[in-house]
Amino acid sequence: MDVSSLIEKEKQRQRDTLMMIPSENYTYPEVRKAVGSILMHKYAEGYPGKRYYQGMEFVDQIESEARKQAKILFKTPHANVQPYSGSPANSAVYFALLEPKDTILGLTLSHGGHLTHGHPKITFSGRYFNTVHYQLSLESKNTGYFDFKEILKIAKKEKPKIIVAGTTAFPRIINWKEFAKIADEVGAYLMADISHIAGLVAGGSHPSPVPYADIVTTTTHKTLRGPRGALIMVTEKGMKKDPQLGDKIDKAVFPGLQGGPHLHTIAGIAIALQKAQSDDFKAYAQQVVKNASALAKELINNGFNLVTDGTDNHLIVVDLRNFNIDGKRAAEKLEKAGIVVNANTIPNDPNPPFKPSGIRLGTPALTVRGMREQEMKIIADIMLKSLDSDQDQLTIIADNVKKLLADYPIDLE
Repeated sequence: MDVSSLIEKEKQRQRDTLMMIPSENYTYPEVRKAVGSILMHKYAEGYPGKRYYQGMEFVDQIESEARKQAKILFKTPHANVQPYSGSPANSAVYFALLEPKDTILGLTLSHGGHLTHGHPKITFSGRYFNTVHYQLSLESKNTGYFDFKEILKIAKKEKPKIIVAGTTAFPRIINWKEFAKIADEVGAYLMADISHIAGLVAGGSHPSPVPYADIVTTTTHKTLRGPRGALIMVTEKGMKKDPQLGDKIDKAVFPGLQGGPHLHTIAGIAIALQKAQSDDFKAYAQQVVKNASALAKELINNGFNLVTDGTDNHLIVVDLRNFNIDGKRAAEKLEKAGIVVNANTIPNDPNPPFKPSGIRLGTPALTVRGMREQEMKIIADIMLKSLDSDQDQLTIIADNVKKLLADYPIDLE
């Protein structure tokens, strides 16, 4: 089978469908060029100025530039740009700071947490460390849907060494200050995983965790619009707590967990971080949130129930139980209509994970294509119609989606 032709088919699929999985986005042509460049030929174990190979004159400058741009953008004194993705980045933090059986406190997966936040038994973090969890509290609207008194109670009892604040399916602003108070009271490190919202933080559309957390991890795609990579940053607060924290993180990444860095990806990260400092990017981040808010409003008008009744960021979680359809089946129907979302659990979901009660969707990629609030109403109406359509009707809807997207072309060359 010709892989090149499959890539072309995937390119066409991305052009012709509404990319609404909130962890997916279109990166820049310059980033794609860097990631596909001759930098993939180069091996560079170590760090700039301290490598185990020769021929480092230019790649050292590239990695140094990426580190510099990360520190400027997020206002941190230390940044590591080598993690291959978000999961290795989080694992490196644990490797740097924990011993086996130390305790991690994170958000329950089914409430919007992540596998690397200590999901038990089947994950690295859940198998080698003692992991305990807090949950969303949908009744605690006034405190941002987290019951911080309960989280403090858990932290005092379990004495975690790391508290993870971060989500993959939470549509509201995270109160970093309250998490920091708890971490400080129990003597834990606070790790903020901002993988989903990094672009919003960079663009000023979500509060930054940097003044409150000791360590910040993030992927570099999603709302940040970079390639598939990750960052680990140590804050001023973290360096005051442990002046060796940056060195510990670096040693955990290499040689602790990884070999040679992917320099082609690091070059793409550097480009994306530079672009994220522009006024255009700030406007983009603001529009992502405006579009998500508009889409949430129209979905509610169409009878959809949303987790937390709306959104403050880039994503929406829909509870489909009133439509008598599970999230997996809904996502499959929507894909046939040209709308790509993902099935997702809802808090206290009565359904199994493979057929959860909800779907998760977002606006980062739609916003890159130039869509605004008025298009969100069109999309909400298409979603409602799709869930009540048969195969022939879904085919017609998909053709109409292609026509809509023709007015919002995307450069994928």
